[in-house]
Amino acid sequence: MRHADPIASLDSLMEDVFTQHQRADVPIGLFLSGGVDSTVLLGLMRRYGMEDIHTFSIGFPGSSVGDELDVATRLATHFGTHHRVITPEPDALLSRLLQTVWAADDLMRDPANLPTLLLAEEASKTMKVVFSGEGGDESFAGYGRYRTGVAERLIKSCLFPGTGGFRARGDLRGSMANQLLGPDLQAARAHWRTPLIESWKAYPASWSALQKMQALDLEHALPNNLLVKADRMLMAQGVEGRMPFVDRRIVEWGLMLPDGLKSDRHEGKKILKQWAADFMPTEHFAAKKRGFYVPVNDWWRGDRLASLGQILLNNESIRRWFNPKGVTLALATQQRSGGAGRLLMSLLQFALWHRLFVESTVTELPGLVDPLTYLNE
Repeated sequence: MRHADPIASLDSLMEDVFTQHQRADVPIGLFLSGGVDSTVLLGLMRRYGMEDIHTFSIGFPGSSVGDELDVATRLATHFGTHHRVITPEPDALLSRLLQTVWAADDLMRDPANLPTLLLAEEASKTMKVVFSGEGGDESFAGYGRYRTGVAERLIKSCLFPGTGGFRARGDLRGSMANQLLGPDLQAARAHWRTPLIESWKAYPASWSALQKMQALDLEHALPNNLLVKADRMLMAQGVEGRMPFVDRRIVEWGLMLPDGLKSDRHEGKKILKQWAADFMPTEHFAAKKRGFYVPVNDWWRGDRLASLGQILLNNESIRRWFNPKGVTLALATQQRSGGAGRLLMSLLQFALWHRLFVESTVTELPGLVDPLTYLNE
């Protein structure tokens, strides 16, 4: 630590970093989720002299996942921003799915690409640059997975050695993985944790488990998923995204901060919240972290689910890389309990990616189109 007082140290650091990140020849907007990170950025924009602030939020009222639109709206009112709220219908999002797959270029399965692209599309009407809060959870230990109990991590470490019980199991596992993945993907699946294990072993022995978990996400999950999503969805709409929380100086400071100042059994980002209390509404940080989820399970029901099933089971790329029996099982699971929407969405994204980049070459952002219609052509 450069200062005996960590709050003073963080204050000095954030002033240096944020005043540099806000330099621009054009106005800078903000993607305001209502979570801690984007809220802190909003407070800093006001604190350091930005007056005509434009904020953008997206949510899914009435869906199974809920949202934080009410929180974002209250914050926008408190700080007097020009606030725009987007509440898209499923068809509006799905019609942009092909665009997200093209813009990502890499094969990605995160359905949050859709709302990110839509936010960028809305922001592009008035903004060329926006702030976004990626990196705050990794730098300041905000995720609940960092607070998993020692006993649980020990058990996972015994079952899946190499990363201290962290990032031990993938999203697709067990009988579903065995029934869904084709032979080549089954072979690749056996090695997916190798880079994580190598990184974990390379971290200094003096680091705590929390530091290693943060570092693993900073090295792998953040640059390979969240930053790819943010950068490419925004650039597809001609918008520059700025993420102050992934500034090298903040990442290093947060990583080396003593564990007890970052997180305890019940709360993450402790020091960030304590520091921000001087310029933020005091009640805001009392709420439990809710996260941001896309209601994919709501989308795949009835006739749309039936059409998706027909498309996937007849798609050559799906039949080449996946087991049709496993696809049928996932469809039946979704029809019965609504618990396989994200998995089916991943298969749809794979089929679209394969069509765009393997079966053909598409050199510019596609137009709006129903993804099932596109695959059926």
